[in-house]
Amino acid sequence: MITHFARVELNTVSIQGVKQFYGNQLQFPVSFEAVDEIHVQPADHCTLVFKEDNQPLSPAHVAFEVPFTAFDDIVDLLQKAGVTLLQWSDGRSVDEFETGRNVYFRDGDGNLLEVVAHTYVQEGVLPPSGYLKILYLREIGFPVDDVFAFRELLVELFDFKLDNVEDNFTFAIGGTAHVVVVSKKRKWLLIAMTALKSAMNVRFGAPSVQVLNKISNNLDDKHIPYTLEKDRLHFQLGEYNLHIQVTAFPENIPALLQLPNASK
Repeated sequence: MITHFARVELNTVSIQGVKQFYGNQLQFPVSFEAVDEIHVQPADHCTLVFKEDNQPLSPAHVAFEVPFTAFDDIVDLLQKAGVTLLQWSDGRSVDEFETGRNVYFRDGDGNLLEVVAHTYVQEGVLPPSGYLKILYLREIGFPVDDVFAFRELLVELFDFKLDNVEDNFTFAIGGTAHVVVVSKKRKWLLIAMTALKSAMNVRFGAPSVQVLNKISNNLDDKHIPYTLEKDRLHFQLGEYNLHIQVTAFPENIPALLQLPNASK
């Protein structure tokens, strides 16, 4: 039912800092800029929104999928842009795992960012966007008190699939969107900082109003209040503000990308 992450809103202590890092260093196009708000576009179908706030920030985790064949070049581009890659205890920056490779770094607000490439993601389906060849926004971290309860809600409400299921960590997957359900008692990799809730609004993409109606029925069954207006659904899930909006992102993209959970 869910196809992708369409928009993520985060707080920042500096709009100019966001512009310098995301706009100048990462070269994400700036689609909107005001005194206290800025929008950047990692890819055509997703937007990162930063709103200035003088309150203390808890770092969010966001991961971008890139083509596996371009991964080494992208790491070089990050380093040439002056981005400091985080290191593992043995001094390496690039991590290799069974299905891919990744690197981590942080923005000026301390958010933990990741560029990841998987061998199974079919290339040539989505056009790589920009300087870093972003395919899509793959992961957003959701620190919660009860991992089991939150991931089960995602399954029951949105028909998400689960992967890497552990007591304190789980991927809940809808389309290309991977929700990282993580315990607040767990620390984020590399930065060794406890995974605290971030002040964020997350908007998922859906292919039709019929999908919104189905999800609203599921919300009714769970007695979760919501607002449904034309092509957008809004509700609170635990501590998080979630939105689901009908977008033009093709429903068959996850299957064409050959994502493992697309056909399950």
